[in-house]
Amino acid sequence: MPSGEYDPDTAEPHWQRRWVDEETYAYPDDPVDPNTAFSIDTPPPTVSGSLHWGHVYGSILQDVVARFHRMYDSEVFYPFGYDDNGIASERLTERELDVRHQDFERREFQRKCREVCLEYEEEFTEKMQGVGLSIDWNNTYRTISPEVQRVSQLSFIDLYEKGREYRQEAPAIWCPECETAISQVETEDDERDSHFHDIEFGVAGSADAFTISTTRPELLPACVAVFVHPDDEGNQDLVGREAEVPLFGHEVPIIADDRVDMETGSGIVMCCTFGDQNDIEWYQAHDLDLRVAIDESAHMTDVAGEYEGLHSSEAREAIVSDLEEAGALLDRWEITHTVNVHERCETSVEFLVTEQWYIEVLDKREEYLQAGREMEWFPEKMFTRYQHWVEGLQWDWLISRQRSSGIPFPVWYCADCDHEIVAEKADLPVDPLSDDPPVDACPECGHGEFIAEDDVLDTWATSSLTPLINAGWDYDEAAGEFGMERPEIYPMDVRPQGHDIISFWLFHTVIKCYEHTGEVPFESTMINGMVLDENREKMSKSKGNVVDPDAVLEEYPVDAARYWASGSAIGDDLPYQEKGLRAGEKLIRKLWNASKLVESLAPEPYPDEPEGGLREIDRWLLAELDREIETLTGRLENREFSKARDGLRSFFWNTFCDDYLEIAKQREDASAAYTLRTAHRRFLKLFAPVLAHVTEELWQDMYADAAEGNATSEGATDSVHLADWPVPLGLDADADAGRAAMAVVGALRRYKSENQLPLNADLDAVEVYADVRGFEDDVTGVMHVEDLEVHPDAEAPVETVVTGIDLDYATVGPKYGDRVGDIDAALADGDYEIDGDELHVAGVTLEDGEFSIEEERQYAGEGDLLDAEDVVVIVRNAVEA
Repeated sequence: MPSGEYDPDTAEPHWQRRWVDEETYAYPDDPVDPNTAFSIDTPPPTVSGSLHWGHVYGSILQDVVARFHRMYDSEVFYPFGYDDNGIASERLTERELDVRHQDFERREFQRKCREVCLEYEEEFTEKMQGVGLSIDWNNTYRTISPEVQRVSQLSFIDLYEKGREYRQEAPAIWCPECETAISQVETEDDERDSHFHDIEFGVAGSADAFTISTTRPELLPACVAVFVHPDDEGNQDLVGREAEVPLFGHEVPIIADDRVDMETGSGIVMCCTFGDQNDIEWYQAHDLDLRVAIDESAHMTDVAGEYEGLHSSEAREAIVSDLEEAGALLDRWEITHTVNVHERCETSVEFLVTEQWYIEVLDKREEYLQAGREMEWFPEKMFTRYQHWVEGLQWDWLISRQRSSGIPFPVWYCADCDHEIVAEKADLPVDPLSDDPPVDACPECGHGEFIAEDDVLDTWATSSLTPLINAGWDYDEAAGEFGMERPEIYPMDVRPQGHDIISFWLFHTVIKCYEHTGEVPFESTMINGMVLDENREKMSKSKGNVVDPDAVLEEYPVDAARYWASGSAIGDDLPYQEKGLRAGEKLIRKLWNASKLVESLAPEPYPDEPEGGLREIDRWLLAELDREIETLTGRLENREFSKARDGLRSFFWNTFCDDYLEIAKQREDASAAYTLRTAHRRFLKLFAPVLAHVTEELWQDMYADAAEGNATSEGATDSVHLADWPVPLGLDADADAGRAAMAVVGALRRYKSENQLPLNADLDAVEVYADVRGFEDDVTGVMHVEDLEVHPDAEAPVETVVTGIDLDYATVGPKYGDRVGDIDAALADGDYEIDGDELHVAGVTLEDGEFSIEEERQYAGEGDLLDAEDVVVIVRNAVEA
């Protein structure tokens, strides 16, 4: 029997250890029914620091889904991975060891990354187990492991052989801080303070001049053309002439192009290689010269002349000063504008001409959109974000990175003709810096020397393969085709993730898996929001509003945190509020105390159903619980976590604890004992996905030792989390009469409490104006009513009177102005008339929505009228026991 108070500090770590040690949640090597396997494509957290509250929140929602489906219908494949092969892990290592990756040979630096990441991964594992996640710890992976490197390189080779990848020297998005190319998905817009500059350009061979407005005067040495809109009549005379670039003196053509924005600045724009996407388009369309003035680390090149070697920010100020001295700076003013930054380091990106590897995606945007439509989205509105991203794509997917940590491209190049040599599938994984190519001579030209590709794959090029990694996707040399070790889990049933990485992880996974298998990689998506602070602001270290999971879980039980997290509407951001944690604590105590009471009232774990059948109130309670089970099941299937949690809590707390238990305490019969145990056992199962620890503690104490095969045990097991999800018992009961009877009992209990009467005090006479037939004995027995008179069809002797009129001043005030005082005065005097949805007062007519009516039921006869929801209850002549 549960004794004393529940101690989460002892119980929670005990069950977490036991679940792991006993492999409670292990996915079987040989599933009983592979067709029912339920698989979750869990997001591998980036190994870039400690676990934060957002990890906790998203992970708990995934776990609620896993625990529900494990009980409801399936063997659940619930893996865990660590994303430890990209820029984030590299920067973590640099920060932890106070080093720079450029100062080490690549393999040595990669070793340092592995050591640093391993420490954080061990901490992550401990923290994930510490929030009670039902992960199968036998199925974990690291994105830098040899096994995953093989899958990633296989993916590269497969797409290469299908003609979906290409290498090209072209303008690419470049992060000067990370010193690597990045993809479009890794950039975001940011508002930055800057200056607009009006700069005077000369016209070659004349005294004419015109003005260019720019935020980036440091790009003047990279200017290769000036553009005028064809409809700009005032500047058409410039087209076809040459412009002189101030300070630098070189001449560039003036060209007409309809991509010029005539409304910005002077309407004349310079093209530099490269300042933005427009510059790239003009460069390609008009076959312009290439003048690279800023290098990979954002310093000025020799093209910048005397400014060579300066950081671009320093060069900007120096050039502005020199323009002013030369009389070419006509104006300068402060602005705030949107700039493109690298989302990891928030550095403004540049556009540099470099040789990179790309996956072709722009030609298949419609196919990828259709793939998105084939998935079920929770919530449905999140598909719009996916759609907008796909429709707004401007670049193919750039997958090469100029970093030290990552998975190598399995490619060598002929030192003479640059022919690409790709590794053999059987040899993977390989590192071209240390492994030889699969040929002795170039098959194209016969040359015998090769250059190893030293770039590494974008981390998203690997993490986008998680469904295939988990399914054991590999190339079968004997069969000459790709296959899967676990085909039953692919496509995976659900992809849970945050809405902030729809364009990163979700879209790239669709691309990779669709190209490799021809299938959409998951049946559904579950998109959670972000955790906000109590003021609904985004958490950030700079604001000092970050919540430390360790501090929270030192103060509150893990199950309280799980209760808080499950109070979210999927897709919406969830503010961190301690009142949610406190509410979870209260529910844990309520469940514990109610369990102790159930065991004291019904000591046997599995009392038999009485031969004479159940009393009506007991049938009603179990029938109502049937309805709650059906509702809860549907809500969990639809990922309606908040509605599921709150509906179950309300039924348990109000109907079962506050109402039914009060009735059961007054009884000692087989029907009540059976009902108590049956309902209680079902409540433990229903709460188990959210309150994982306290339900296990109670289950182990009260039910786990029950003999298997007992017909009334409902499949008792060693863990509540492996028990079958409850199904409706199919009992018939008069639902309305039962609810009315419960309302009567609740009203009489409050009446006794308010009048300081003991619960066993006799009530001489009670009249009920509602149909509670069949429940009379329950009302009289539990509330000690000597004479209960039921009027199922008679009209109650009460009158509903209006006690007040409330105005919606936000609507009425602006509409009626000075007349509002007259309206208030008339209402206070009772000088008004209600006509349907209209209120006539002070010579005006208020419409529905502009006012609300307060009403009260009043009784003028002998006795007391009780508040019992829609039921009229009158108590006469109460007599103390």
